[in-house]
Amino acid sequence: MGIEIRQLRYAVMTADTQSFSRAAAALNVKQSTLSRRVMQLEHRLGVKLFERTTRGAEPTENGRVFIEQARRIVTDVENLQTTARAVSYGEQGRVAVGYSSTLMGGHLKHAFTDYLTRYTDVQFDGVEAGPEKLLHSLQSRMIDVAVAPAGLEDSGVLSRPLWSERLMVVLLGDNRLTGNERIYWQDLRREVFVVPSGGLGPILGNLLSARLTEQGYRPNIIYQDTSLESVLAMITAKRFVTIATEASQGVTWPDLHFREIYDPNGPARLEYALYWREENENPALKRFFKLIEERYPG
Repeated sequence: MGIEIRQLRYAVMTADTQSFSRAAAALNVKQSTLSRRVMQLEHRLGVKLFERTTRGAEPTENGRVFIEQARRIVTDVENLQTTARAVSYGEQGRVAVGYSSTLMGGHLKHAFTDYLTRYTDVQFDGVEAGPEKLLHSLQSRMIDVAVAPAGLEDSGVLSRPLWSERLMVVLLGDNRLTGNERIYWQDLRREVFVVPSGGLGPILGNLLSARLTEQGYRPNIIYQDTSLESVLAMITAKRFVTIATEASQGVTWPDLHFREIYDPNGPARLEYALYWREENENPALKRFFKLIEERYPG
């Protein structure tokens, strides 16, 4: 008969508590059962693991060496069990969804909330990252699906349009622009912008550069290694403005004004798409597709 993981667990707990009785109580087993299993382990190894005294059980010199090895094995097995439970959590398993949009409000928040409410038997893991990192995570199978700005392409990755969100300039009430009936891109040329260096930040920065760069002028854009929430908080310093999507209005920001930005043809918008690997057959992902199709028919 081989060594059982249960025997290793009993031996490790005995060493930690220095008592068969305390180890048995901690593991919720009979003391006689635990003592017998540890003795069988000693016979199997041909090594005495514990000195048994009236005060308890003290590991021998050989026992201490073995216990440390056993502890690592027990820890590894428990980690594997945790991983297995996570992967098989619920009837339909697990889905990992990457996103590069804020969850303060808007379509993405509603889609995630719907999925979590409807499919309580699925483990739902969200991963926030920039669009390029999301594509890499798709290819490396770290995530099943991504919600990111439209226009990304990669080998073996499929996509479909989702929704669009209005683009807003975020500024203080005393900013010169708050009195404008409408704010167009060209109205923003004198502003200093701060955007996050992660998530949607680079997309928004590139958008500002594309809309505001002209002969002899480049927009002043500062990238900060921080969250969008922190960027919005910085606006109160009266040195910067920023742009964000309408989903950022999902919470109240005292003193901040969110004003739509206009193109010549109407409100400026950022288009989003859904991305996934062509060969992914995850049943939990199919459920996510079903919900998306219901809410946002293609």
